[in-house]
Amino acid sequence: MTSVALVSVLGPDRVGLVAAIAEHLFDVGVNLRDTTFAALGSGAEFVALCELPTDLRAADIETGLKQLPELAGAEVRAVPYAFDPSPGPAGKITHRITISGGDQLGLVARLSEVFKQYEANIVRLEARKLPDAEGGLYVTRFAVSIPASRTDLCLATVSNTAGSLSLDCDVEESSL
Repeated sequence: MTSVALVSVLGPDRVGLVAAIAEHLFDVGVNLRDTTFAALGSGAEFVALCELPTDLRAADIETGLKQLPELAGAEVRAVPYAFDPSPGPAGKITHRITISGGDQLGLVARLSEVFKQYEANIVRLEARKLPDAEGGLYVTRFAVSIPASRTDLCLATVSNTAGSLSLDCDVEESSL
């Protein structure tokens, strides 16, 4: 069985960061599975599940990544992944929900509670506040797995919770 490692990099955002990480992982024979990247203010975070060739350990990946000049000043971590890397049914995205408008303190917490109430699993979450020069708009995106029997009530409650904010919901084609 192939071993899997969780690789995470948190550091200053710069052009070429993802390219440097991905190229290094490719060069040492790593196959990327679930992978995310996000610019977070002036920083950035890269997280990936990596299938390792039989002769490579997570510690070797960490050592190699730390030597990359593009990762100077970054926190680099690679550890064996103790969970099943294949998502179960709750990892299948059924809906993508975008809520935008003015910043509302606690909105993510309230919406997360709604999803929990309807047994919906949050698969991905992104929340961003645009700079004041760009209108100061707050945008929150959820990719969720909502049980079919609870979809209508869940989405109605999300809409009520969002209130006067703009709400857009797309059904994933693969969930039809």
